[in-house]
Amino acid sequence: MSGFMETEEQARHRFQLELEFVQCLANPNYLNFLAQRGYLREKPFVNYLKYLLYWKEPEYAKFLKYPHCLHMLELLQYEHFRKELVNAQCTKFIDEQQILHWQHYSRKRTRLQQALVEQQQQHQPQAPSHGNTTSK
Repeated sequence: MSGFMETEEQARHRFQLELEFVQCLANPNYLNFLAQRGYLREKPFVNYLKYLLYWKEPEYAKFLKYPHCLHMLELLQYEHFRKELVNAQCTKFIDEQQILHWQHYSRKRTRLQQALVEQQQQHQPQAPSHGNTTSK
């Protein structure tokens, strides 16, 4: 065991690099690039992908701007998926499915937000009337 201790600055730098890299995994074209260059067949790289699974923990996942990368990271744990990424058609299919998901999600989210606004408007308390009734 080496006596290497990471400084706070080094830890911050590693965190930033790993955050950026893990989010790149959401891009199917980048995955195809890695596969075609043989990275996804290299044992050290596959081990690194396994190490990166810590990003699924809530205390790390909250920093992700593209949480879909976690799904891709999970799929990258499987050799069959890594092998298929060499195929441009596979990459194109994944890319199209992501776009369809985002479009559906955006439309669904907009509808939910509109329904919430309408619901809030219906349940707003009515202002008391200014009639001539007096309480005794």
